[in-house]
Amino acid sequence: MPILSWCRRLRVVDVFELTDKPIDIEALKATIRDDRAGALITFEGVVRNHNEGKSVKALSYEAYEPLARAEAERIFAEVRQRFNVIKFVLVHRAGHLQITDIAVFVGVSAAHRDQAYLASRYIIDEAKKRLPIWKKEHYTDSSSAWVNCHHEHSEVTNESVQCVS
Repeated sequence: MPILSWCRRLRVVDVFELTDKPIDIEALKATIRDDRAGALITFEGVVRNHNEGKSVKALSYEAYEPLARAEAERIFAEVRQRFNVIKFVLVHRAGHLQITDIAVFVGVSAAHRDQAYLASRYIIDEAKKRLPIWKKEHYTDSSSAWVNCHHEHSEVTNESVQCVS
C-alpha cells in the first residue's frame, strides 16, 4: 500500500517519503489537513533552469535511504519538541527530474501561522543540511556536476558526507 494511502487511513501525524515518482501535492495537503489547524503551510522546491550562471536542463538525485529515514526521524523529533504543530510531511524525489518538476515538498499544519511557518522553514533547512540526498545538475552544454553535497548528520550517527564537483 502506498505510504500516503496508509497515512490517510491511520491519520499519521508526520511522514517522510523518498520517492522516484512525481509528488502529488494535493494528496499531501490532504494528509496534513486537520480540524484543529488554522494554518496550513506548504513549500515546493522546484527544478529551475539555471544555477550559478550555468544553464540547467535536468537534475538527478541520489539518496541513501536508511540514513535519510533515520535522520528525518531525528528532524521530526526536533520539530515536535520545538514547535506547536499538528501534522507535517516531508517528501523528496530521487532519480532523474526535468525542469519544473517538484523535487521536495514540505507541509505543516498548526493552530497558528507562526508555528507553521517556523516549523516548515526548520524542516526544509535541516533536511537540506542533514539528509544524505545528493544532487547532480545536467547542463545544456552536456556537462554535469554534483552540487550542494555537504551533509552534516546528527551527533547520533556522527557522520559527514562531502561531494566535490
